[in-house]
Amino acid sequence: MTLQGRTIRTANWLRYYAKRLEQNWRYRQAASPKDGWPVLLGISFPKSGTNLLRQVLEAFVQVGPFSDRSFDVFAAFDAKTGAARASSDAVRYLKTLRPGDVAAAHFHTWPEVIQACSQSAYLPYFMYRDPRDVVVSHVFYVTNRAQEHVHYNYYTKVLTTFDERLRTSILGLPNAVGPDGKLVDFPDIGQRFEPYVAWIDQPNVLAQRYEDYSINRQAAVGKAADHFLQRVDTLPITRQQLMDAIEKNIVPK
Repeated sequence: MTLQGRTIRTANWLRYYAKRLEQNWRYRQAASPKDGWPVLLGISFPKSGTNLLRQVLEAFVQVGPFSDRSFDVFAAFDAKTGAARASSDAVRYLKTLRPGDVAAAHFHTWPEVIQACSQSAYLPYFMYRDPRDVVVSHVFYVTNRAQEHVHYNYYTKVLTTFDERLRTSILGLPNAVGPDGKLVDFPDIGQRFEPYVAWIDQPNVLAQRYEDYSINRQAAVGKAADHFLQRVDTLPITRQQLMDAIEKNIVPK
């Protein structure tokens, strides 16, 4: 991580701790829900609307004792080396989250993680997106915004056109070599999405498509609000007020 990256990360953590103190004081008299304040957990497939989901969940910071920790995203793969994370890493990450945190993660549907997220301590949301849009977003991200990404040099120095990069994002990159000289697993888009699919059918997870927020924003926002209110029913806020807070927090640009 660069010096600038470390500085930004430190600043994010300082803001987070300061916000927790502020929120705990502000809502010190708020009645806790039956099972306590949950962790608001935003799970997403990479390049499928992670930032949109973060905006939705960050709106809850305005109405209750929640604090944004979504800058500390758990990734299933290390961006710099391409090394895969294990389910045990995800479980350890979950254990670091505190009641009232707003967190973001690219979790595979590891059985241990599904079991952990089914507990009342977590309120999970899952966002996914049309894979055709995912691969386009992936190309722009790796090429223009991720110089430390394991595939950056290949996308910018070996591949010379958008079409070549798009084809690679669709078909994957067999036998790719990382900066340490080791093979990096980069399967095709179908194989990359497969480990996330089961989140759609988890009964305690609200699964929403990225496109839902364009096709029928009000309905999508309403479902996000309802999922929250079914678990957190002690705050003096109406469904419409919560929807308004979410709507106001969504910034498409």
